[in-house]
Amino acid sequence: MKLCVIGTGYVGLVAGTCLAERGNNVICVDKDKEKLKKLERGIVPIYEPGLETLIVSNVKEHRLCFSSDLADAVKKSDVCFIAVGTPQKEDGSADISSVFDVSKDIASAMNDYKVIVNKSTVPVGTAEKIEKIIKENTKFDFDVVSNPEFLKQGDAVHDFLKPDRVIIGASAQKAFEIMREIYASFLKTGNPVIEMDVKSAEMTKYASNAFLALKISYANEIANICENIGADAEKVRLGMCADKRIGKKFLFAGLGYGGSCFPKDVKALISVAKDHGYTSELLTATDNINLRQRYLFINKILRRYEGNVKAKKFALWGLAFKPETNDMREAPSINIIRELIKAGASICAFDPKAVETAKQIFGEEIEYASSSYNALKDADALILATEWNEFQNPDFDLIKTLLKEPIIFDGRNQYNTEKLKELGFEYHCVGKGQ
Repeated sequence: MKLCVIGTGYVGLVAGTCLAERGNNVICVDKDKEKLKKLERGIVPIYEPGLETLIVSNVKEHRLCFSSDLADAVKKSDVCFIAVGTPQKEDGSADISSVFDVSKDIASAMNDYKVIVNKSTVPVGTAEKIEKIIKENTKFDFDVVSNPEFLKQGDAVHDFLKPDRVIIGASAQKAFEIMREIYASFLKTGNPVIEMDVKSAEMTKYASNAFLALKISYANEIANICENIGADAEKVRLGMCADKRIGKKFLFAGLGYGGSCFPKDVKALISVAKDHGYTSELLTATDNINLRQRYLFINKILRRYEGNVKAKKFALWGLAFKPETNDMREAPSINIIRELIKAGASICAFDPKAVETAKQIFGEEIEYASSSYNALKDADALILATEWNEFQNPDFDLIKTLLKEPIIFDGRNQYNTEKLKELGFEYHCVGKGQ
C-alpha cells in the first residue's frame, strides 16, 4: 500500500520505518530538510535499538523515502498518517495546533479519496475537529481514523512490529477494511485488532498511559511508607506481583516516570476531565507523587551531608529517563542535577547514549565522563539515576577505590543491600529503612 507519514519525530519515524519493513511504500514527511538529508544517509537523530538498521535497509530497497513536499506525498498516498508533536502547554493541556495545521495541508493537497490516520496523542474529540477542517478545505471523500500508538522507548521497533493489540477508531466500514489490510501482517500471532468508535480510541491511549503511570506512583507511595515503617519495598513488591490480578509490570519503586508520554498524558487527561466539568483527584495525585518522588530522593542526599554539599562532587550514572534511549524529556536526572548544583555541588555524569542530549540542556554546567568509571574519579559519592544494563553488575572493588568515600545513592534499587554493606559501602536506596 502507498502511505505517507507526516512528522519524523519519535512516533513518526518508528511508524514509517516499520510500515515500510512490512512491504508498504512509505514517504516520511518533515519540514526540516537537513534532518531529511541525514535520514536518507542513515543518520538517525534518536537512539532506538534496531531503528537505524531498518531505515538503511528500507531506503536501500526503495520502500522508504523522505520528503519535505507534503502535498506531493499526499497525492501519491492512499493513507496519510499524522504523527506530529502535541507538546504540553503551561496549563497541562495538549497543544494540538500542529495536528490541525497538517490536517488543513492534507485537505488542500487531496486528489482523491484518502484515509487520514491520527497517531499523535490528542484529546478526545480531536478527530471530529480534524474532520471539520478537512471538509472545509477539500471536495474529495475521506475518512478520519484514530490509531493510537503504544510504543515503549527502548523497545519501540519490537512493539510496532509485534504489537499486543492494534486500536482502530473509525466510523466507516471502508476505513476499517483499509486499516485491517495495513496491519494484517503485524498480527499473525493472533493478537487482536480492536475496532471501536473514534472517541473511545482517543480515550484508550490516555487511559492506558495514565494507568501505567498510576501503578508507578502507587509503587513509590508504598515504598515511601515502607521506608518510614521499616519494611522492605522490594519484598512487598514480590508479594504483590505474585497475585495474577495485579501483575508484575510497572510496580518498581524508584525515581518515578519520565519521558515524552506519561507526564504529558497524565496532565492532558487531567485537563480534558476539567474541561468537561470533572476533577480527577486520582490522576492529580499520580502526577504530584511522581514529582515529589524525585525531591524525596534529592533530600535524602542532602540530609546525608546535613544540608551542606558545597564543594562536594557527585558521580551520576544515567541521564536518559530510561535505558535504551537518549531521550531526557522529564528525566529525573535533570531535577537531581539542578538541585545539587543549586546547593553548591558539582556533577560528573555518564550515560551510554544521552551525553549529547545532556549537553544541550546543561552545557558546561556539569562535567561529562567518557566512561562510567571515569565519572567516579575524585567523586564523594555515586548517584544511580538510570538502570542501564552496564550499571547493574559493576566492579564494586574498583568503585570503592575510585570514590573518596564508598557511598552510593541508588535511585533505581539495582543493588543488593546486604552485599554492599559487606563490601563496606554506605548504601541508600528507595523503600528501605537505613
